[in-house]
Amino acid sequence: MKNILIIAALALLTACTQTADWDYDKSADFANYKTFAWAENADLTKDTNNYQINALMEKRVRSAIISELSQKMGMRLTDPANADVLINYHASVDKELDVSNFSIGYGARWSSWGMGYHNDITTREYEVGTLVIDIVDRASNQLVWRGAEDGRLRKNQSPEQRERSVKKTVAKILTNFPPHQQ
Repeated sequence: MKNILIIAALALLTACTQTADWDYDKSADFANYKTFAWAENADLTKDTNNYQINALMEKRVRSAIISELSQKMGMRLTDPANADVLINYHASVDKELDVSNFSIGYGARWSSWGMGYHNDITTREYEVGTLVIDIVDRASNQLVWRGAEDGRLRKNQSPEQRERSVKKTVAKILTNFPPHQQ
């Protein structure tokens, strides 16, 4: 029994420590990137009509990106004409389906006994949001780094909860920027 609990705890910890998805151009020299600006087409709300992806959320995303790049990476926000890299971001929302199955294999009644079979299937639809952050070398106009993270969208959150969630998501995405090149 103890081994089962240990395995379950490890599985839970592994699920909680998943890293964001990211990719980068191995030929890019990330040490040269000191300044950033917003790409002209950076817009969180452009291709989605989900009520949670709005101008308020866009302000939170921009603030979190500025904080991460400035405080943790020492980069400075500047105007696009002088930036080393341009930051683009976008979000998408997809619907997912959660299916649960519950079965019972025997039963008894007052007047009889016997084997029975009951199968109860429940489904729930929920929304999964994905935030993508692109980093483009301004001089070459080439994508040099992309990170993404997805998660279940929670409804009925306070503005403070939404802000914490965005900060956590952006920090998780940018954990691997700049990449540790070998």
